[in-house]
Amino acid sequence: MSVEVFYLLRKDEPGVDLRELDDVVLLADARTDDGTLIQAGTEGTVVAIWQDGAAYEVEFTEPEGALATVRATGIKRIGRRAA
Repeated sequence: MSVEVFYLLRKDEPGVDLRELDDVVLLADARTDDGTLIQAGTEGTVVAIWQDGAAYEVEFTEPEGALATVRATGIKRIGRRAA
């Protein structure tokens, strides 16, 4: 079994080793860079990683193309794109 398989099988916890293009869900309400409220439970995609994983830039589909900078503890990975 490869290391990648073990990595994918481990428990997902808020802010644990997220990568760009990981699918995530908000654990708390967040504001987009434009000030729009995004509600907890909304799904998005990590598009950038800040300060070695202290925060992430997440893109949401609603409103279209909305971006929010979210602390690692405010999101949880729900999916990973195949490499």
